[in-house]
Formats: sequence, C-alpha cells, structure tokens
Amino acid sequence: SLVPASLVPASLGPVILAPASLGPAAILALTSDVPVGGGKILADKKIVITQPRAGSFEAFTAVCTHQGCTVSSVSGGTINCPCHGSKFSIANGSVVTGPAASALAPVSIKVQGTSIVQA
Repeated sequence: SLVPASLVPASLGPVILAPASLGPAAILALTSDVPVGGGKILADKKIVITQPRAGSFEAFTAVCTHQGCTVSSVSGGTINCPCHGSKFSIANGSVVTGPAASALAPVSIKVQGTSIVQA
C-alpha cells in the first residue's frame, strides 16, 4: 500500500509515487493468444484484447457499460456480456446489441515482437 506523501519526512526528498507495474512493460498477452476475428479476456485486469484483422490488435475495458458486469466471451465478431446480452464490436468497442448504450472504453496497448503490452 502507498504511504500518503504528507506522512513521509521531508528529509527523504521529493516523493514519487508510481505503480509497481512501471519499469519494464508487463506483458498482457502474446499475439498468438488472440485469435484473428476473436479476442482474449483478461478478467483479472478487466481488459479484453481483440484481433479484428490479422496483425491488428485492439483493447478495451472488459467492464460492460450497461451495469458493470465483466464480459465473458468473444465470438462472432463481438465482445459479449453474459448479464443482459449486450454485444460490442471487436474492431472499435461500439455497441452492436443493447441494452448497453455506450461503447467499451479503449485501452492503450502496443505490440512488441510477439508480446502485447499496455502502452
């Protein structure tokens, strides 16, 4: 857990608070883990990574914009929520089928060799 800056003695100099995940980029998935026309859900990170076209990777929040459920599958060109049936495009996260009214928020990723990392 982080210590509030106000509790750190001034003699220690400036306090820089940074998540432990900084440093070498943490690998989210391998490119081979994400099928073309499908995707991979990282439930622990609440991220879904898709590959709408060969070599093109996208990532979105895995939290449905309807009522906050975590999406459970990627199939038929959509990211699918089990709670009320919302479906989102694997290409851009837009709503394909409601009841969700807004798109899944994008997550910045980059491909480094065969690894996909958060950007």
